[in-house]
Amino acid sequence: MGHAGMAATALRYLRSVGEPTTTGPVEALPRPQLRAVGEDERAPLDAGEFRRVLGNFATGVTVITAPACEGEPGPAGFACQSFSSLSLDPPLVSFMVARTSTTWPRIARAGVFCVNVLGADQGALCRGFAVSGADKFAGVVYDAAPVTGSPRLTGVPAWIDCTIQAVHTGGDHLIVVGRVDALGATDDGDPLLFHRGTFGRFDTSAT
Repeated sequence: MGHAGMAATALRYLRSVGEPTTTGPVEALPRPQLRAVGEDERAPLDAGEFRRVLGNFATGVTVITAPACEGEPGPAGFACQSFSSLSLDPPLVSFMVARTSTTWPRIARAGVFCVNVLGADQGALCRGFAVSGADKFAGVVYDAAPVTGSPRLTGVPAWIDCTIQAVHTGGDHLIVVGRVDALGATDDGDPLLFHRGTFGRFDTSAT
């Protein structure tokens, strides 16, 4: 059973015994202090070795997009591997973004975003959104996500339209939590995978 299945089972149990599933803000105790790692706290790890080992964890690939704010030339977007579902009730997702990102401040100003889950044949689209400083939307076909108006890229297998709910510090990255406002999927096609620095796809012929 996956995380979503376990969460659904827990939710059904709580409802069956009459326990509330949403009663306002939930405080995690003890509450950790969220901050960046100081120079004197860094573990003696080689950055290249860290990337090599963590690269063995295969992920899906997304493009996070946001509508343009007043005075900006166009919408914002960047390629993102570090996306995941977070909560079923309420529906939350999360992604991580480098604190040095030049795209993130534009998404933060918009206050909303759309997660575009890429398909197996959209590696070129991903590479376009991974380039810094370029017009990432040049030649890209998209429409507006139904609630936030964030760019919904044409041809993606799934999309999740969100409002930013919280942002936390995680070392040299930020952990962004989004409240899901709308979502949809085509339920066909293989996902784009990233593993050991290269794109891949499921082998559907394997048994």
